[in-house]
This record gives sequence, C-alpha cells and structure tokens, in this order.
Amino acid sequence: MPTKQLFRAVSFVAIAYAVAIFAAGATLRLMPSSHPILRAALADVVATVAVFGFSRAFDNSSFYDPYWSVAPMVMAPYLAFAEYAHDGISVRKWLAILVVFVWGGRLSYNWLRGWRGLGHEDWRYVDLRNRLGRAYWPVSFLGIHLMPTVCTFVGSLALFPIMRSARPMGWLDGVGVAIALGAASIESIADRQLHDHRQRREAGTEGDICESGLWRYSRHPNYFGECMFWVGLFIIGVSAEPTAVSWTIAGPIVMFVLFVFISIPMMERRSLAKRPHFASHQHRVSRLIPWFRKS
Repeated sequence: MPTKQLFRAVSFVAIAYAVAIFAAGATLRLMPSSHPILRAALADVVATVAVFGFSRAFDNSSFYDPYWSVAPMVMAPYLAFAEYAHDGISVRKWLAILVVFVWGGRLSYNWLRGWRGLGHEDWRYVDLRNRLGRAYWPVSFLGIHLMPTVCTFVGSLALFPIMRSARPMGWLDGVGVAIALGAASIESIADRQLHDHRQRREAGTEGDICESGLWRYSRHPNYFGECMFWVGLFIIGVSAEPTAVSWTIAGPIVMFVLFVFISIPMMERRSLAKRPHFASHQHRVSRLIPWFRKS
C-alpha cells in the first residue's frame, strides 16, 4: 500500500481513539462519585461505543483491533495518577505501568505492521459478514467490540489493587513483573517468527505451516504469551493486596477461556480447511503450552 494512503488510514484510526479517550474522560468527569471499578467500566464501554461508531462509518470492524492493547495503557496511568493519586506513586505502580506499556506498545506495533489500511478487515470479521448479512453490525457491536472490551477490563482488574495499595513491595512483585515481561517477550519473538515465515512462504521458500522457533513447540505461542501476561499482572495484584485474589483471579481465567475455547478453535478450523497437513501438525505439536514434539 502507498505510504500516503497508509498514513491517511492510520490517521483516521488515531482520530477514532482520540475521540474514544475524550468520550471516556468526559464520562468520568460527568459521573457522580461512585466506586472506581464502576466508573472505569462505564468509561470503557463509552469508549468502545465511540470506536464502534468509526467502525460503522468506515464499514470496517478492524478499527477496533488496537483497542485490546490501547485500553489497558490508558487505564493504568489513569488509575495511578487520577483515581488513586492520593495514595502516592509507588515503585510497584511504576512497574505495573511499565509492563502494561511494554506489552501494549509491542502488541499495537504488531497490529500496525500487519494492517494494510481501510480496505483491510480481519478475516474473522469478513467471514461473519458473509454469513450474517444484515445482522452483521449488531453482532459486530456485541461480539467484536463489546465482548473483547469486557475481557480486557476483567483482565485488567488487578490494576485496581495495584494502584491503591500501600503495601511494600515483596518477592511476589518480582515474580509477577518477570512473568509479564517474559510473556511479552514470548509474544514478540513468536510474532516476529511468524512474520518471517509468511515472508518466506510468499517467496516460495517455505510451506504453509510455521514450524520454526517457538512455533516448533506450540501451535499458538503468541497466545500462550498473551495468557501468561495476564497471569503476571494478576500476581502483581496479589502482592499488592492479597485479599483481592478472590475477584482479580477472574482476569487470567477469562483470558484462558477466551483463547482456549474461542480464539484457538476458530484459528484451527480455518487452518484445517486451508492447509492439507495441518491435522498431522496438530498431532505433533502442543496446542498452547510449549512442549516437546511428538514423532
């Protein structure tokens, strides 16, 4: 795609997210005093509606794709510097913001690298559009926009105890930060390896299935890294406020359910339909957690 057209497309997406952040901020300002989780949740939904408006206006649901990584990068500093600013900005808060931005920035970059402009829409959305016809946009709002917003919000629940805690840091914080940053590294390596594979495949020097690097030991190492990131964030939250474990545990659980029961089956059905040798690949290679290959 010409650079000028891509710049124009990215500019529209940037405007969409600027409007969404403004709408979320206005919602927070206009809301009566209430629980921080309720305030953040409502602002999150309003921002999602704003992005959906752009998806509908441009007839492209991929306007929403960066939301998964952008929303936590907005939520973390908002909680630290606005909602819980009176509790002070501790080292734990800075570390949590760091891991969220490392993860979110990398994920946003990976989306941008693979996006081809306003005419490009995720294949999953295209399949839904072809199957649903006029019912597509209501389903798009509920399933493509609102449902992932709920998932990322639940995944980010650990940010609330992290940002309001006055407990001193402990070894568990180190474990959580290490897992979160390690998970982001796994995602980055897996995405780069997949990107390189696709380039070699287009050049005719490699087959349809990526079996190099991390992909040799997991069919979805990028999803494994994604799940582990939320585990790391949850562990930091446990260190900040151990009693919050009863409700912050919902974060990593929701993420594992989403990827294991929705995202991975959807990807694998497509691979089985398009790649003749994928069934044997399924037999040899672990589904999610990197593990030894079967002969």
